[in-house]
Amino acid sequence: MFLGIMFALSAGLLWGLIFVGPLIVPDYPAALQSTGRYLAFGLIALPLAWLDRQRLKKLQRRDWLEALKLAGIGNLLYYLCLASAIQRTGAPISTMIIGTLPVVMSVTANLCYGHHEGRLSWRRLTPALLLIALGLVLVNVAELRGSTVPVDLWRYGSGLALALLAVACWTWYPLRNARWLREHPQLRPATWATAMGVAMLPLSLAGYLLVCGQLALTQPEFALPFGPRPWVFVSLMIVLGLFCSWIGTLCWNEASQRLPTVLVGPLIVFEILAGLAYTFMLRQSWPPLLTCAGIACLMIGVIYAMRIRPEPVVVSVDSKA
Repeated sequence: MFLGIMFALSAGLLWGLIFVGPLIVPDYPAALQSTGRYLAFGLIALPLAWLDRQRLKKLQRRDWLEALKLAGIGNLLYYLCLASAIQRTGAPISTMIIGTLPVVMSVTANLCYGHHEGRLSWRRLTPALLLIALGLVLVNVAELRGSTVPVDLWRYGSGLALALLAVACWTWYPLRNARWLREHPQLRPATWATAMGVAMLPLSLAGYLLVCGQLALTQPEFALPFGPRPWVFVSLMIVLGLFCSWIGTLCWNEASQRLPTVLVGPLIVFEILAGLAYTFMLRQSWPPLLTCAGIACLMIGVIYAMRIRPEPVVVSVDSKA
């Protein structure tokens, strides 16, 4: 249990970096950032795959399809939505929307796996949901009040929608990945992380080429293939691909094999807090009072939700059995 929590903490600290990536290269389209990051992930996974080739050979076709599905939705699509949302609304707002993941994942886990682990009481869960909603409102108000740029309602609204879609992607991915790992205890977490990278390589390469083609047609002034700041962009993609994608996935896989599903969701809070901390460090400022109040509401809501025990499953036994 302790090792599982430490691995989840490590994954959260690494994954928090993804919230500042779009702020470092705001002039790069989100699609180029997303496909570039996972292209780097795939290339990094190739030499690791060669070193682990004996175990990878044991994976069956359905294992590779599962790795591709998990990586495509939980990595590529998630980061595309998140990067687009951050560019439209700002990192704190997107981070706080992603901050609903601990409760959303806990609710989803209990709805999907409640017949195995018991269900959460909606009466007891409602206060936690209200606190998290209040936290989101406070952070949104703080960001809008602190902005000197006129708000484009369409851009802001689409950013919120993309952040919600990112929540949906990352609700499905960790729960599905955790269940798959527990159903396949023979899979080493490192091997599974490498398999995801290898599975992502052709998909991310095709996506990167398509994005470059689209930019060549619509933005001919944009320098291709690596944009106006190639060394910054390439270095950032390598850092995100190595630390966030491979090592972060490895740590999360280790945590998923050690922890029950109902704990996987709340521990995502480490990623949220790390993302907020890195964002304000990049700004070189302390969060305003309203933002602090929103963070406090988020934390209290998550802690409250973590303390709720699933109701025991009532199994009816046939007296004649």
